[in-house]
Amino acid sequence: MNIQKDKGYQTWITDLQLSAIDAPSGHEILRECLEIAEMLIKKNISYGNSALNPVRVFSKADPKEQIMVRLDDKLSRIKNAESFPGDNDIEDMIGYLVLYKLCD
Repeated sequence: MNIQKDKGYQTWITDLQLSAIDAPSGHEILRECLEIAEMLIKKNISYGNSALNPVRVFSKADPKEQIMVRLDDKLSRIKNAESFPGDNDIEDMIGYLVLYKLCD
């Protein structure tokens, strides 16, 4: 199936849904990606654009560098098995990687 991003958002989403039918884990992949998107959108509403446009009160690092620091923190927590209650370090890392892609 030819996924057509250039024909608009709705066409792209429909093409992805149709393509998911042909992939052995297509629906599961699409569902997980949508859950990450939902989490990021909710956090963007709650926190504003703080990851991509930080207020820079204490740190003057660019957004990419700040995201890399957050990723390092998450990796450290995973390595040391020191997660905080209610945190999902894996989902947070995926979210930070998506935000990292937006920095380009």
